Amino acid sequence: MQLLWAPWRLAYIKHTGGDEGCIFCAASAEGRDRENLIIHRGVHAFLILNRFPYNAGHLMAVSYRHVATLRDLNAEEIVDLMRLVDRGVQALTDRYRPDGFNIGINMGRAAGGGILDHVHVHVVPRWVGDTNFMPVLSDVKVIPEHLDATYQQLAEALARLPA
Repeated sequence: MQLLWAPWRLAYIKHTGGDEGCIFCAASAEGRDRENLIIHRGVHAFLILNRFPYNAGHLMAVSYRHVATLRDLNAEEIVDLMRLVDRGVQALTDRYRPDGFNIGINMGRAAGGGILDHVHVHVVPRWVGDTNFMPVLSDVKVIPEHLDATYQQLAEALARLPA
C-alpha cells in the first residue's frame, strides 16, 4: 500500500467545528500573512490560499468586512473583491497555465458553504484530466505541490502584476 502525505489536512481532520470565531477575520487581523497564507491585500479584500484545497493553487478572494452575502457589501467592496478574483486568475495563469477555472461563491450549507457568515469567492484552477480514480474510489484528492511552494509562486506572480 502506498501512503500519501498531506500534513496540512490534519488540522481539517482534527477540527471539531467549535466556535473559534471567523478564520478570515482572524487571519486578516493578525499581521502574519505568510503563516495565514494571505498572498495579497487589496483595499477592501484580500487573497488567501485555501488551506484545504480542491486543487493545486486553490485560492479565495475575501472581503475584509465580515458579511454573509454580496448584497451586504457596498459597490467599492464588490469591485475590489472581483478585481482580486481577476488578479488571482492572472497570477495562477502566469505560474501554472491551467486550462480553465471554477470561480464561485457557496452561499448556504446546502450549496457547500463551510464558512457561512463571511463572503468569499473561490478561484480553483483546472486542467484537462485533473481528476483520476483517487477521489472516486478512496475519497482522496492528490495535490502535487505543498502550500508553501504555492504561496511563494503566487506571491511572486502577484507582485509583478501592475497595480
